[in-house]
Amino acid sequence: MKKFLALILALVMSLSLVACGSKEEEKPAEQQPAEEQGADFSVAMITDYGDITDQSFNQTTYEACKAYCDENGVQFNYYKPAGDSTAERVAMVEKAVDEGYTVIVMPGFAFAETIAEVADEYSDITFVALDVSEGDLGDYTLPSNVYCAVYQEELCGYMAGYAAVKLGYTHLGFLGGMAVPAVVRFGYGYVQGVDAAAGELGVDATVEYAYGNQFFGDPDITAYADNWYQTLGVEVVFACGGGICTSVGEAAAKVDGAKVIGVDVDQSANLDTAYGEGITLTSAMKGLAPTVQHMLSEIAAGNWDNYGGKVETLGLVSGEDPEVNYVQIPMDTTLFGDGFSQDDYKALVKDMFDGKITVSDDITAEPAVSNITVNYLGNVK
Repeated sequence: MKKFLALILALVMSLSLVACGSKEEEKPAEQQPAEEQGADFSVAMITDYGDITDQSFNQTTYEACKAYCDENGVQFNYYKPAGDSTAERVAMVEKAVDEGYTVIVMPGFAFAETIAEVADEYSDITFVALDVSEGDLGDYTLPSNVYCAVYQEELCGYMAGYAAVKLGYTHLGFLGGMAVPAVVRFGYGYVQGVDAAAGELGVDATVEYAYGNQFFGDPDITAYADNWYQTLGVEVVFACGGGICTSVGEAAAKVDGAKVIGVDVDQSANLDTAYGEGITLTSAMKGLAPTVQHMLSEIAAGNWDNYGGKVETLGLVSGEDPEVNYVQIPMDTTLFGDGFSQDDYKALVKDMFDGKITVSDDITAEPAVSNITVNYLGNVK
C-alpha cells in the first residue's frame, strides 16, 4: 500500500472530550467512498459495541481521527457494527476495505478476534488497534500490517488514588466495568496509590472494590452505588467502566460532598454538567487521542515499519511535563487543594518517571497493602 509523506508527532492530550452524558448519536456522514475519490491514504474507524457518543473509547478515537483527517485533507469515515459480535465488526472492516479505505483504526479489546480474522486476508491494509493486548490476542501472532497500543493504566490509577487520599478522602470506592486486564490494572493501581498516600499521612483508609460486570450504567448499578454513598459513607468512587459513570454520578449527586473519579478521558465537563458542579474529583486518563494522532502522522510519513507487528505499551515519557504522558490526571480540572497541589502532582510524576515510586502491574493477585483495608466484593451482577 502506497504511503505518503507528511507531518510530525502531535502529543495533544485532549480534544475537548467529555464523558458519560447521553445525546443523540451522530449518523455516519454521507460521502463518497474513498476509492471514488482516488485516495491512497484514507482512514476508517470502526466502533466496537458502542457508538461515537459514548464519551469514552469510541468518541475519543472518532474525534481524534476526524481532527487529524480534517486538518490534513485526508478522507475519513466511520462505521458502526449492527451489533456486538466479531462477525458484525468483521463485516464493517470488509465494508471499509470495499469502499477503498487504506488505514483502519479500531478501539478496544473487543477487536482482538476481528484482527485475527481480517489482518492476514487484507495484508495491504494498515490496522491500528487501541487497547488490544497480547493477552487479548492469545496465540495469534501479529502480522506486519497491524499495530496495537496498550497503556500502563496502573500508573494513572495510582495517581488518582494517591490524589484522593491526599485531598482528604479516606473512604473510597472502585466500581469497575468488566474485570478485563485494563480495568484491573486501573483498579489495582488505584489501591496502591490509596495505600501509599494513607501511609504517608498516617491515616486509616478503606476501599470498597467491585465490578459491575458490564460497561454501562443501569438501575441496579445505581442502587449499588447509592448504598456505598448513603449507607456505607463512601466519599469518592472511581467509576472505571465507561458508561458505569452515569450510575455513579447519579448516586453521588444525591449526597452532599460526594465525588466521582472518571476514567480514560477527562470526564469533568459532562459529569459536572449532568450531576453537579465540582462532582468530579479527577480522572485517570490514558492517551487515546495522542496515540491516534501520532500513528496517523507516522503512517503518512512512511514510518510504518517502525510499528508494524508490534504491541506497544505506552506510559510515562516525561518526568517534567505530565501533560505529554500517555497516562495522567488532568492538570486543569482536578480539584487540587492544600493537601495535593499541581506542584505536588508534578513531583509525584517525576518520582514515578525516575523510578523512585514503582507501581506493580501484576493483575494475577490482589496488590499487597499495609496501610488500608480493601473490601473485595466481586461482581455487582
